Amino acid sequence: MAVETRPAPAPPAPAALAAKVRTLAPTMTRSMQRVAETVASDPAGCAALTVTGLAERTGTSEATVVRTSRLLGYPGYRDLRLALAALAAQQAAGGAPAVTADIAVDDSLVDVVAKLAQEEQQCLADTAAALDVTQLEAAVTALSGARRIDVYGIGASNLVGQDLVQKLLRIGLIAHAHADPHLAVTNAVQMRTGDVALAITHSGRTTDVIEPLRVAFDHGATTIAITGRPDGEIAAYADHILTTSTARESELRPAAMSSRTSQLLVVDCLFIGVAQRTYETAAPALSASYEALAHRHSPRNNQR
Repeated sequence: MAVETRPAPAPPAPAALAAKVRTLAPTMTRSMQRVAETVASDPAGCAALTVTGLAERTGTSEATVVRTSRLLGYPGYRDLRLALAALAAQQAAGGAPAVTADIAVDDSLVDVVAKLAQEEQQCLADTAAALDVTQLEAAVTALSGARRIDVYGIGASNLVGQDLVQKLLRIGLIAHAHADPHLAVTNAVQMRTGDVALAITHSGRTTDVIEPLRVAFDHGATTIAITGRPDGEIAAYADHILTTSTARESELRPAAMSSRTSQLLVVDCLFIGVAQRTYETAAPALSASYEALAHRHSPRNNQR
């Protein structure tokens, strides 16, 4: 029997290059990090270099440059050079990405607010630039017609999953968020063709999230992964992958905190897409839920 292969994802847009470097650099070798950080910090200069020239500039090898290009999502160095040239043009036109300093323990709250706001804005922009709309459309289609939807996530990712489930419930879909890994697996066993299982894991390698997704995948459900590592283990069991970006991780800003912002953006995109597709049933369901809760927000109730 022929094995169905997933189409190769399109190379990231030029504006997403810096985001890819921030997300993947911690997992790279030191030589690959030098290449990635160099092209992200000086796209105009690197776009003018041959593969040999970039290898010499970074003190690495041509093979390392090519491997880095592929890890960043480009078929080869030529494709990376084209993206660098486009990014340089965007920066020259005033679209250069902002760079902020890490939050320090002695920062004033005024500085904390400013730095967090800038990081959140950059994280959202990076995620939007890197999001594969074709994969998003496919995920929306699957969710819109699903018999039931199970969402798996641990820790902060579970909070994002609960946010999605609450939204889907309000437009009349049957959805459940599972934080307990044992309960997630036992529910995944009941998944069938026509159901959708969605996993949220920034690292792409959280076993307690991968296992129920694998079980759902094996039982015929359509599977979706929201992850910052599209090349992680989670990808083996995901029919559709939605890639998130993250702000820089620091002592006072752990990965769980910085990844949440981009995950929530993707979740909101999914919800709006599903609500649009199912508008004839979604709109009345939303109205009914608002009406059912209206008395809880009345002035008379608030005085009690």
